[in-house]
Amino acid sequence: MKWLASWDGFVRVVEGGSMAAAARNLGCTRAQVSKQVGDLERAFGVRLFERSTRKLILTPAGETFLQHALRALEAIETTEVAVKNLGEIPRGVLRVSATVTFGRKFIAPLIPDILARYPELECELILSDEMVDLLDDNIDLSLRMTKAPPEDAVARKVVELRRVICASPAYLARHGVPEGPQDLMHHQCFSYVLRDGRIWHLLDRQGNEVSIPVRSRLQYNSQDCILQAVLDDHGIAILPTYLCSEELATGRLQAVLADHEPNIVFGRNVYACYTPSRVRVPKVRVFLEALERQFSPLPPWERVSLGEQAIRS
Repeated sequence: MKWLASWDGFVRVVEGGSMAAAARNLGCTRAQVSKQVGDLERAFGVRLFERSTRKLILTPAGETFLQHALRALEAIETTEVAVKNLGEIPRGVLRVSATVTFGRKFIAPLIPDILARYPELECELILSDEMVDLLDDNIDLSLRMTKAPPEDAVARKVVELRRVICASPAYLARHGVPEGPQDLMHHQCFSYVLRDGRIWHLLDRQGNEVSIPVRSRLQYNSQDCILQAVLDDHGIAILPTYLCSEELATGRLQAVLADHEPNIVFGRNVYACYTPSRVRVPKVRVFLEALERQFSPLPPWERVSLGEQAIRS
């Protein structure tokens, strides 16, 4: 399939902006990439690039070919994945993505046991709070906290999350316990990744939403850092119970405004998202089974909370 390398080389030139960049990406020489593009142009009888001393610009023919080449290469990759994984034994490299804190606490510990069960399987866990692209980033399965899973992917609900507004008892003793949402404007409030625009949206028991502007002289893009800041008596935060259930159960943190539920941009649910081509792939199947064991019928943080309450009673 000599033509396949040429088509891939052409796409890499477009993505990298130059033949030199494509060569570095492919691990070959610039001359080889140039020959591939030249072979394509001779085969089609058209110029695919307008060349200048500074950059390459796609011609109209090049733009048309690019769209068809991308679809063809994607179809080939999907076919390879399906054929290689026809067997029942999980094998190959499983690439999983998750958010940093959730992935560190609850996904990373699952992987050694899975690998111990299936010697032909390898795993790469990519932890990032940024949204990944299943195709572009070559991800087999992505765990996403979102209100709207991607429409072009299979999305299986893994677990429902709960979030609380909380602070340390010492902070509340010094600054007072907020009795209503408006009181939050007089407190130091930590906003995760600043994605809420420093506006907290809270739902009362009737489902009515109130929007409260909040402030703090210090902000973080790390939930671990926010948790530590709250434990160190620096303010109030909205935290997921998967992160702070133990602290709530032991009294190191205290929930406030219990009649109001945070309405977060990320939504309530964690979904396992994967492309339709991965539906019957054994390595994805066994990972989904591990997720089921981990989070059903109760997720680990709720089991911890129940255990703490049983001990205290």
